[in-house]
Amino acid sequence: MKKALARFLALTAALALAAPTLAAQSPAPAAQDPASAVQIPASTYKPKFPGDPARSDSESAALAYMRVVLRAQHRFQKQYNHFATSLAELVHSGSFTKRMVNPDRGDYTASFEGKKDSFILTMMPKQLDAIHRSFYAEDDGKIHADEEKPADANSPVVK
Repeated sequence: MKKALARFLALTAALALAAPTLAAQSPAPAAQDPASAVQIPASTYKPKFPGDPARSDSESAALAYMRVVLRAQHRFQKQYNHFATSLAELVHSGSFTKRMVNPDRGDYTASFEGKKDSFILTMMPKQLDAIHRSFYAEDDGKIHADEEKPADANSPVVK
């Protein structure tokens, strides 16, 4: 018992002495490929799943919101043979909640235009840049993104 306590105290002391040295070290700057067309600023974003197209936590949240709306619309259309014409109609369809009707989504603002035979969902960032792209989706379920202007059907697909 005394040996285990002595080892524990020695390890704790060693970590306490090494912590300031480790904290003072900074990570090396991210290497940028000059051949790449899009220069993404170094960020601390960690992908949420393999193949995650998001470039920041804000984008990840915006894309997640869009996926929930798209799934809710698909389920609504399957049940009622037409799409919802407003976000409020989607409440309780899939995992779409009443709270999600609010278009203010943090760093993004949602916009929804619905008809019985189609819909358009957009997510516009409050500041458009490389890590806050605009997003667009319609009834085909494909999400498009653009970092220079509001995304539309002609923007590149992200999913």
